[in-house]
Amino acid sequence: MVGAETMPSDQPNLPITPEQIADAAKACRDAGASICHLHVRTDDARPTQDKERFRETIEAIREKTDIIVQVSTGGAVWMTPEERLQPIELAPEMATLTCGTVNFGKEVFWNSPELLERFASEFQKRGVRPEFEIFDSGMIANAMNLAKLGLVEPPFHFDFVLGVPGALPASAKNLLFLMESIPAGASWSVAGIGRHQLPMAALAIPLGGHVRVGFEDNIYYRKGELAISNAQLVERVARIAAELDRPVATPDEARALLGIPRKA
Repeated sequence: MVGAETMPSDQPNLPITPEQIADAAKACRDAGASICHLHVRTDDARPTQDKERFRETIEAIREKTDIIVQVSTGGAVWMTPEERLQPIELAPEMATLTCGTVNFGKEVFWNSPELLERFASEFQKRGVRPEFEIFDSGMIANAMNLAKLGLVEPPFHFDFVLGVPGALPASAKNLLFLMESIPAGASWSVAGIGRHQLPMAALAIPLGGHVRVGFEDNIYYRKGELAISNAQLVERVARIAAELDRPVATPDEARALLGIPRKA
């Protein structure tokens, strides 16, 4: 919805403050979203993993909607592990867990095996449900190694992030390969980067997968036309799902699917 790379100069409709992000989360929920993947920014739009900024934003979201809040522990590629882990101290319902090191444009997003174990242990300690972020196929084995170590438990959920420069390209062949490589009974979603967002979403729905859309991954509604909001991108996917007889899940239905207990 916000991400760490997109700036207001790229997308003037990018929500920045906790209140703006909460309003955007509610609009996305009203449009059909069940999960809000959450990054936060400082008032001058710089990406931050500051725990108190996350707390303020989550509280603002909770006042407006029942959507699942899934915090990012990816943060930005230059952040330290300590910075990235800060929002986990708030014991959110769900958080992302990137399952390996990957080239990320001209930078390297570092996630060693030891770091994965550290992150997974912190998730487990606080009862946070992981979403495995998969940028390349070997990351699925890394995620399942965490299961062998007893650091994560089913039901497992994978998010295939396709089209990042330096990582696995966005294609139907790659998506099929990934979905066939995860354990039986696991759920999955796809996040297509840039122009790949819509075709990957349209392909995932009839294949039984789920979809992530928003300004973190794509700022355009169509070529040359900036989207007016995150909710506009959600609305389009909800319409496609309805046409294919895949009604969107409510947040509580998604909680049941993902094994997240409903919090008071």
